[in-house]
Amino acid sequence: MPDTSDFKERFYISADGLRLYARDYRPDAAATAGRLPVVCLPGLTRNTRDFHPLALLLSRDRTAPRRVIALDSRGRGNSAWDENKANYSLAVEATDVIAACAELGVERAIFIGTSRGGLILHLIAATRPDLLEAVILNDIGPAIEVQGLMQIRDYLNRDRKPVDWKEAADILKETHGASFAALGEQDWREMALALYRDSGGRPVADFDPAIAEALKSVDFSQPLPDLWAQFDRLSRLPLLLIRGANSPLLSKEIADEMARRHSGLILHIAEEQGHAPFLHLGAIPAAIQAFLADCR
Repeated sequence: MPDTSDFKERFYISADGLRLYARDYRPDAAATAGRLPVVCLPGLTRNTRDFHPLALLLSRDRTAPRRVIALDSRGRGNSAWDENKANYSLAVEATDVIAACAELGVERAIFIGTSRGGLILHLIAATRPDLLEAVILNDIGPAIEVQGLMQIRDYLNRDRKPVDWKEAADILKETHGASFAALGEQDWREMALALYRDSGGRPVADFDPAIAEALKSVDFSQPLPDLWAQFDRLSRLPLLLIRGANSPLLSKEIADEMARRHSGLILHIAEEQGHAPFLHLGAIPAAIQAFLADCR
């Protein structure tokens, strides 16, 4: 498990009183002077642990270190579960991000949004654009493929409970291995440690089951709502789009339309990865660092 000396654990209170969690990777203030922080938002059922390797890389960069903040959305990781399950919504979670920025003293930042985290950034672009200096979207856009979301619904709602950490890694490899040839055995073990928490020596999925349950009620016979109007609000910002080459959620056609609407969009294809790419593998870290080098 990560050494907690690498970051400071922070808790803050949402607008409706929920106790939420963040990791704050904060180098010496003098080393980061003049550089904005990076704020990381995880996917639907993921948490801050997904960003740990990247956060270490960026916060320890020898030439241009940055403060990195990673957030656990409500109902995930170390953030409290919400009794009102309707609050697991993009709109509510966007207000949580805004509350985190206020609590942690972030007036403006570069944001990384993986999957659902990227959808939240679309809403923030429309409601609090002053927070955004630049955006990195990890395998997400303003429209998503129905088949990809159905796949997520199906594997999240399978009733497979691993008895130990080896089986947890094996289940993940069995489920996602065809799309993630880039991952080695150690990567699958690290994925298990990121997705599950320890409960009496057994791995347990580290999110409120109601989040996965909600996908069962989606009517996939109807068109999914899109966020193109909100995406257009990102057109004034530097934007890096990372797309898994094997992604079922973000198609080439959607990525191409994003590039058409945003003339400055930088597209990076994560080879041998699906949804959502691991940001510390392959050429992705170099692409992120090159992008950040052009940001203040």
